[in-house]
Amino acid sequence: MNRRWIAYFSQTGSEIYQISKALGRFPDKIITNNWLENKTTINPKLRKEASDRLFFCYKPDIRAYKAFIRETDLVTLHGWLKIVPPEICNKYEIYNGHPGLITLYPELKGKDPQKRAFKGKYERIGCVIHKVIAEVDAGEVEASAATDKLDDMTEDDIIETLHDMSIELWTGFLKGKI
Repeated sequence: MNRRWIAYFSQTGSEIYQISKALGRFPDKIITNNWLENKTTINPKLRKEASDRLFFCYKPDIRAYKAFIRETDLVTLHGWLKIVPPEICNKYEIYNGHPGLITLYPELKGKDPQKRAFKGKYERIGCVIHKVIAEVDAGEVEASAATDKLDDMTEDDIIETLHDMSIELWTGFLKGKI
């Protein structure tokens, strides 16, 4: 399949970079609201190798989403810290990666599930890819991965484990979609 892939991020874009390397291709467009003054926080390899695909969108609104996305595009969110408007969720095929095993622990929906998984008494940790709908982290789960949470895991261990798990999950998911 050869579809346009549009990826959004608000933080460093490191996940997009690692997924792209695993797939052997970058997204056709990469949109961030990590504004120009903060560009030093964007993964330097992503800035260097995909600068021609990197677009800044300071305040994403319906018009801004429509300017970047076509109806046949596949859109992925990688640490996109903005709520996607319902009109956009309903019009486009959008997926979000979430570093919380919400299939087993629905209370991990929302911001910073890795920190809550560390502090909580969870036996398993994991991540999911879900369809984006108007309700936050509530769309149908398309893929998931999990592992046992070890008692000696630090918060950083959990974050790193979930990050690596997410890269593998996204890579497998996207191979069949783009």
